[in-house]
Amino acid sequence: MISVGIDVSKGKSTVCILKPYGEIVSKPFNITHTQKDLSELSSMLFRLNDEVKIVMEATGIYHLPVLTYLQEKGFFVSVINPYLMKSYRNESLRKAKTDKIDSRIIANYGIDHWFKMKEFQTSGEIYEELKLLGQQYRHYMKLHLLSLAELTHLLDLTMPGIKNLLASWNETNRKDKRSDFVERFWHYDVITSMSEQEFTEEYILWAKEKKYVPSQEKAKVIYALAQESIPTLPSETSSIKMLVTEAVRVLKEVDATLGLILSRMQEIAKILPEYSVVREMGGVGNTLAPKLIAEIGDVRRFRNGKALVAFAGIDPPPYESGQFVGCNRKISKRGSASLRKVGYETMRSLKMRSRPEDPVYRYVVKKESEGKSKKSAKIAGLNKFLRIYYARVTELYKNI
Repeated sequence: MISVGIDVSKGKSTVCILKPYGEIVSKPFNITHTQKDLSELSSMLFRLNDEVKIVMEATGIYHLPVLTYLQEKGFFVSVINPYLMKSYRNESLRKAKTDKIDSRIIANYGIDHWFKMKEFQTSGEIYEELKLLGQQYRHYMKLHLLSLAELTHLLDLTMPGIKNLLASWNETNRKDKRSDFVERFWHYDVITSMSEQEFTEEYILWAKEKKYVPSQEKAKVIYALAQESIPTLPSETSSIKMLVTEAVRVLKEVDATLGLILSRMQEIAKILPEYSVVREMGGVGNTLAPKLIAEIGDVRRFRNGKALVAFAGIDPPPYESGQFVGCNRKISKRGSASLRKVGYETMRSLKMRSRPEDPVYRYVVKKESEGKSKKSAKIAGLNKFLRIYYARVTELYKNI
């Protein structure tokens, strides 16, 4: 019974090897995340000729090379949630913290929780790829919002009011009428330099080229707004056209990347057996289905529906003390924030598309009728949605 505690950091780790009752097999030592050092570590562990369990704390992506290598060598490796490790570390009265101390604490955790620890299980290549794509999608979505904010700021200076007339980027059809329009008509002076008839003709040609509705009424509204508005920066300013067109270009490139990633997610998700089941659930469309699967991963790793709800961090923990029993409990938020976000988007989509036959929709409506806020009702609906998701997908895999 030997516990190997590994305190992982970027590019290197500190290892401590313990037996029960604090018996030190090896004092803390450093290794790098290279084939040579990891090979020497595995050889050392094999020579111990005893049951070995390796314990490490989840550290984003830094622990993955060590985890992958040791699992390929056949070792039992348990990856502990940082919150649990922090709680265990705080049991000590002394708050000293070094890599050597941390590695020993992690090794001690392995001894104290020897029979409770679970071996880390990978979710499979498809789920891992979907998860990575989902992470990158969220990254580029942040860039999209920043780029859109910068373009909007420039338009407030050159074309005030135009943002209210033209739709912004849509995930479903991946078109952005606002940036397409500004790419052609980058300043109100460009519009007012033409007559109303000339601009209307130009607008209709542009709309047909970009496959938008060629509305004469919309063209007239835009022309009237251009004549009445007062741009803060005139078109004669030398840098204005360059700044506006570059902002549009950056936004379009980010949106193209988002579209590419989403297409790949859809392509991969369709390979999985549960895709058709998830796609048929209320509120889930072609865009949200791969996102949900990417955030949840292989649902079979959860022991029941409650575990999936807890993973999302929307479980209200019970609170009782003496005669007091807490009823109105807030959600824990100790779980996947990205899953909560995608789940909330799903509930919004479900509520927008009235589906009285859907049990989750009826549940959300019921909660709203009981006086719950719309947000609280959607969170309650998401709780029910995830339980149904778990039941349907696990049933599907049982029958395969």
